[in-house]
Amino acid sequence: MKVVFSRKGVDSAAGNCASPLLGERPFSLPIPTREPSPTVYGQLHQDLSALARDLSNGRLSGDRFCHLDPDIDRDALIDRPINWRGALGQVSSSLSHLRNQGVGPGDLFLFWGLYRRVEQREGVWRYAGPRQHRVFGWLHIEAVCDIVGNGDDVLQNYPWLEDHPHVREGWVSSNAVYVASDSFEVAGRKFPGSGVFRRAFRLSENGGRLPSIWIVPNWLDPTAGGVGMSYHPPGRWLGDGRLKSAARGQEFVADVFGREDAERWIAELLETHR
Repeated sequence: MKVVFSRKGVDSAAGNCASPLLGERPFSLPIPTREPSPTVYGQLHQDLSALARDLSNGRLSGDRFCHLDPDIDRDALIDRPINWRGALGQVSSSLSHLRNQGVGPGDLFLFWGLYRRVEQREGVWRYAGPRQHRVFGWLHIEAVCDIVGNGDDVLQNYPWLEDHPHVREGWVSSNAVYVASDSFEVAGRKFPGSGVFRRAFRLSENGGRLPSIWIVPNWLDPTAGGVGMSYHPPGRWLGDGRLKSAARGQEFVADVFGREDAERWIAELLETHR
């Protein structure tokens, strides 16, 4: 199995804000987009729409288009087909990186992003804490679908992808969608193929001033015999489980084939945070 730490949601470059933490619960805010998309911020469920509007000072609201991807939260939109499953789209150099790393069916995305705690003051959501990197959801890959033209061939097999932003015309580079499994097993335990956490997992060092300094498990840290991951040469691994995470790149790939400690960590993560 390969584990992909996949950066998603708004940040200082895309949307110029952070996704909110309500207590420990993450709400990933989709980025604004000019690419093909059928969804505007006003169509998101009430809480998500209000959070996007207030925390962006009105920039992400109303009829502005958003890129709802990864689409792993059934409740993000009101109307879902009965057989809906999670999906992730990717294009261009990030897609090429996933392909070059051999990511495909049976592998696992762990989605992370920039988060801040929030509170409501006089009916308006405001930030109330420092920036942190948090894992907010997952997707276990059943299939990888190359999208050509309007994606009609893919919709024949996965009709519920009709509203996904990557299954439509207008993309100018290579384009694919990673479809979630219905369920999967890891370390002898069974989990849904995709979903969002009720309690976000913290990557950023506790008390640290930079969200990009992560605390990682031994199975990932090469200074402790771990497997490492793409985009992170030796100089980024600081020892004692500390990592200076890369500012560039969306998809950080770790090959954990045969690592029972990694599989146990994944199972524990999903068991305690979903």
